[in-house]
Amino acid sequence: MLKLSIKEIIKLIQEQKTFEAVAKDESFYIKVNKYVPYICTAIHDGHQLRPRLKDKILIDDFGRWYEEDPFTGDFIDSMPITLIGQDSRFEYDLNRRPEDCIYEEAWGNKVWKTKLSNKETQISLNKHANYYKVTHALVEKLEELYEGCVVYDIHSYNWQRWDRKVPLFNIGTERVDKKFEHIINHWNEELDGIQIKGVDSGSAINDTFYGRGYNLEYITNNFDRTLVLATEIKKVYCDESTGVEYPKVIKAIQQRIKAAILSNANVFSQYHTNWKYKKAIRLLDQNIDPAIVKVDKGIYRLLKNFELLAFVNPNNTSTEFRKFQRNKFTVPPKFKYAPLQINPFELKQELSRMRVQDIADISIRNMYEAVIGSYFDKIDLLGSLDSKKFFYNSLRYFGRPSKNDITNAQYILHLPAHPNEPKRGPSIPAEKAMEAFAEALDKYEIKCKIEANRKVISQVMVLNSKKMIQFRPDAKFTRSQINALIEHEIGVHMVTTMNSDADKLKIFKMGLPKNTMTQEGLAILSEYLSGNISMSRLRRLAHRVVVVDMMCNGADFIECFNYLRAEGVPAPDAFTVVTRIFRGGGFTKDFLYLRGFSKLYKFWDDDHDLTPLLVGKTSIEFYDTIKEMMERDMIDHPKFKTFSFSNPQEVYENEIYDYILSGLK
Repeated sequence: MLKLSIKEIIKLIQEQKTFEAVAKDESFYIKVNKYVPYICTAIHDGHQLRPRLKDKILIDDFGRWYEEDPFTGDFIDSMPITLIGQDSRFEYDLNRRPEDCIYEEAWGNKVWKTKLSNKETQISLNKHANYYKVTHALVEKLEELYEGCVVYDIHSYNWQRWDRKVPLFNIGTERVDKKFEHIINHWNEELDGIQIKGVDSGSAINDTFYGRGYNLEYITNNFDRTLVLATEIKKVYCDESTGVEYPKVIKAIQQRIKAAILSNANVFSQYHTNWKYKKAIRLLDQNIDPAIVKVDKGIYRLLKNFELLAFVNPNNTSTEFRKFQRNKFTVPPKFKYAPLQINPFELKQELSRMRVQDIADISIRNMYEAVIGSYFDKIDLLGSLDSKKFFYNSLRYFGRPSKNDITNAQYILHLPAHPNEPKRGPSIPAEKAMEAFAEALDKYEIKCKIEANRKVISQVMVLNSKKMIQFRPDAKFTRSQINALIEHEIGVHMVTTMNSDADKLKIFKMGLPKNTMTQEGLAILSEYLSGNISMSRLRRLAHRVVVVDMMCNGADFIECFNYLRAEGVPAPDAFTVVTRIFRGGGFTKDFLYLRGFSKLYKFWDDDHDLTPLLVGKTSIEFYDTIKEMMERDMIDHPKFKTFSFSNPQEVYENEIYDYILSGLK
C-alpha cells in the first residue's frame, strides 16, 4: 500500500490519476480507481489511536468501539472512490468542526485523564484539516469533470439505546438543498427496499439523526452542485453489548448497499451531471483488482488438473456389464477406479490460504469464496471415492431430488409418445458419429481431440481439462441422437470450455459452484432449440431423477436396474443409467439435468440473454455477477457461441412441446 503525503495525494487528484493509498500519518485511506461523479466516505470506521494518547485516554477499547462505526468502510469497499477514516473519533472527530472536534467529554463520560498539550492537540487538528484538504480537492475535481457530484456519507448507530422502533437506515437531510429532493426520495426508496434475512427492514428521513455532521456541512457550504447523503445504518450487523460481529449480515449489507448506491448514483448522474453513460454499471471501475488476479491464479494453479469425472468413472464398466449379463442381472457389478492423484488434505489446506478477503468488490469476492467452498466439498467427495462416505458427500455437494423434481419426472413419464417422432431409426456406429463430431467442430472452428475409450460409461463424454471428446467404441446412435449430442457436447460443453480457456481469469475454467445444473440445463436447452429434443430423451432424464431418488431412499443397484427394465428400457441402457448413479458409491448429480433444463428453459423463455452463461462453467445463481464483470471488461465476451441460441429452429414453437415444457415446475 502506498503511503503518500497530502500534497502528493492532491497532486494525483488534480492530474486525474488513479491510485490507492494511505496518508503518511495513516490517518485515512483513499482509493480512486476511476473518476466517477460520486464518492463514498466512512469517516468513523477507524479505531486506531496514537500510541502517546493511549495512556491518557479514559475510555477503554470497547467503549471507543461502541461509539465508532465499525465495518462502514467494508460496506463501501466495492465502490471506485472511497475515503475511510482510520483514526478513532475519540482522538478527533471528522464529523465535527475543527474548533470542537477533540472531545473533553463524550456521551456523558470524561475522555482524557489530563488535558492534552498544545502539541498533542495540534497533531490531531492537522489530521482533521488534512482530511478536508483532500476531500475539497476530490470534490472540486469531480465537479470540474462532471458539473456535479454525490457523496454517500456512511455511518452506523447504536439502536438498542432507543426506546422505540427505529429504521434500518436513516437519511439526514436537514441541511441539504431542496433541489435534490427527488434524489433523496430515490435513495430512501432504494434503502427501504433492502431486505436482509432475520433483520427488520425500512428506511426513514430525519428519524433518528438529521444530517448535522461536519462532513456534510463542509462539502455543502463549499460546493453547491454536490449532494451529501448522510446515511446511518442500524448496528444490526453486530452485538452492541459484546462487539461480536455477524459476518453474513455484514456481507448482505455490503451487497445491497453496493446495488443501492449504483442505482442512486446513476439517477443523480442523469439529472445533475454531464455524465454521458446511461448504464449504472459504468459507474464502477473497469480495472481488475490485483487481489482478484492473485486469487484466480492461485486457484488455477491448484485445481487446473482436477477433473472429478475422470476419477469417478469406473475403468471396468464393459467387463462388469458382460459379467452382469452372464449372471442374468442378479449379481451387482464391482467397479474399479483409477488411483487418486491428489492429496485431499494438502489441497484443501492450500485452498484455505487463498486471501479471498482481499478482493474489494463484494459480488466478485462472494463468487470466489463460493468456488473455494464448493471445491472443499468436491475434494471431500473425491477423497471418499468407493466408500460409504462418498454417497453422503455427494448429497452434500449435489443434493437429492426435491418434490418438484420428482413431480416433473413423473409428469414426463406419464406423457404419451410424440405422434411425429419415429420409434426407431438406422443404427450408426461410434466411428461414423466421431466423423460427424469432427465436422461440427470444424463449423464451430474449435480444435479438440476425439478418441474412442472403453472406460467411458455414457456414449459420449467431454473432458474439459484435456479439450477432449471420448466415445464408447461399442456405442450405437440414430441420426437424431448424433445431432442432439453435437448440440449438447460441442454446442455447450466444448463452447464453454474454449471460452473459459481463452479468458484472462480462469475462475470459469475451474467452474462455479454446482455448475452441473446450469451447464447441463444449457446443453439440453440447446438440443431443444436446435430441434433435436425427443420424448425418449426427456424420458431418459426423468428416469435418472427417479433412480437417484430410489437410491437415496435405500434401493440397491439391482432394484434400480429392474425398475428401468420394467419401464421398457433395454438392458444396456438401463445398466448405463444405473452405473452412472451408483458409481463411486452413489453419485447423485444426474437428477440435475432435468432440473437444469426446466430452469434454463424458463430463463430463456423470459427473454434473458444466455451469452453470459457461455463464458465457462457458470452457474445461473451468479448470472448478475458474470454479466457485471463482462460489462466492466473484467472478463471477455464469449468468442464461441452456441448456434442454436443465436438461431433457434422453428421446432421450439411446436405446440406439443410448448404444452409439455409449460407443465414443468
